[in-house]
Amino acid sequence: MNPDVLTFGIEEEFFVVDRHGQLSQAGDDVVDAAEAAGDGQGELQHELNRSQAETATGVCRTHAEALRQLSGLRRDLGRAARARGYRLLPAGAPPVSQVDPPRITPNPRYQRMAEHFGATAWTSLTCGCHVHVAIPDKESGIRVLGSVRPWLPALLTITANSAISDGYDTGYASWRYHQWSRWPSAGPPPRFGSLDEYESIVDGWLRSGAILDRGMIYWDVRLSEKQPTLEFRISDVAATPGEAVLLGVLARGLVTTALADDAPPPKLSNEVLRGRLWRASREGVTGCCPHPRTGDLEPAKAVLDDLIELTAPALEAAGDLDFARDATARLVAEGGGADRQRRAFAERNRAEAVVDLLTGGD
Repeated sequence: MNPDVLTFGIEEEFFVVDRHGQLSQAGDDVVDAAEAAGDGQGELQHELNRSQAETATGVCRTHAEALRQLSGLRRDLGRAARARGYRLLPAGAPPVSQVDPPRITPNPRYQRMAEHFGATAWTSLTCGCHVHVAIPDKESGIRVLGSVRPWLPALLTITANSAISDGYDTGYASWRYHQWSRWPSAGPPPRFGSLDEYESIVDGWLRSGAILDRGMIYWDVRLSEKQPTLEFRISDVAATPGEAVLLGVLARGLVTTALADDAPPPKLSNEVLRGRLWRASREGVTGCCPHPRTGDLEPAKAVLDDLIELTAPALEAAGDLDFARDATARLVAEGGGADRQRRAFAERNRAEAVVDLLTGGD
């Protein structure tokens, strides 16, 4: 393995549901039990809502390592959930209409968020996938952030996995993306001219109360507050670990490619980027996606192929090129998480079928 290859890590959020797809209040218990029984690969974490659980890989160098850790973490959480009569649900939004209102995890920070942001926090029923890629320093991170912005719609298509929500077909491949965008600090980041400009916006948010702390910087890609990484937050939780790893290696490829390129980041307004993200969230990986270079609609597969071509040297150096090509071809041929949700929903005309699909019928 090339020692110069950037390290990366992946975080995943899940719902803990009963056999009918109703949200449980057992997320904390499942996390604690899985942590006690796990093998120490990666981390298990509590989330804002009591029905959720989060995993985080350790620092990874290869896609095989990331896949092994993600699969193990899902397995540990799934076992702990089943032992308590629940299921671990990898979906961007709850497929089934909920009978009871969600509850906030009894954590001082989360309680403060609930009091300050009201229904935005109470009804924040979304699960995402976050990819961290190592960067040399924050100044480099700002330049890279500007370079990767145009590719955010393509990345969004890869794990779009929230077509069925609240018991109906939303008409979107990633309904989660729109639900999450209600937070005042969410959405695509601007093209920053400097680290000072980035910090000035964060300072303005803190002064206005739009965020309560720096952990609430929810841009689709941001400088991580805890690690020396660029954090991609654009995506739904993937239906499978393999799809999450595909997202991870392509994000790493983009960062590696941008670090090696001295050209200034492309000029792309947030208004135009928001429109492109809307289209990508609407159609997913088997639909059309605006091409980052032209803005014209093309099949998402063609845009992802161009992404792989752009990042091919970085992917090859990391040992990811064949994996990325094969995984992308398979994803488009079989359909993404959203496509599979729709097929299951159509077969039985019940959202519970989507729960069965994504939990493996446990």
